[in-house]
Amino acid sequence: QVNLVESGGGLVQPGGSLRLSCAPSEPISSQFSNGWFRQTPGKEREFIAAITWSGRLTDYADSVKDRFTISRNNAENTVYLQMDNLKPEDTGVYFCAAAVHGNWLMRANYDYWGQGTQVTVSS
Repeated sequence: QVNLVESGGGLVQPGGSLRLSCAPSEPISSQFSNGWFRQTPGKEREFIAAITWSGRLTDYADSVKDRFTISRNNAENTVYLQMDNLKPEDTGVYFCAAAVHGNWLMRANYDYWGQGTQVTVSS
């Protein structure tokens, strides 16, 4: 089963930037779409961004549109989330997920997850 590993989280001041990375724990040959989700205490895990295997299609939550950019490098088996102009509301644990089958826009199809990486935006 595919296991994902996120990295790149940390503490940043408002207005700053971070780049998160996501990669399988072991190299795999399967094609899959990827999504980023955010978990905060007392809230449902929310969708942040998604990208198809080809990288030609992306989707973003309205709250991060124009500030976050999802991308991928399939030669490196890595998905990225570039986060710019970070706000305190962006604080949370960011999870990477993979959808091997099904429509990339349907969150129920994301069956494989990482353990999360903490992002804290604070002055």
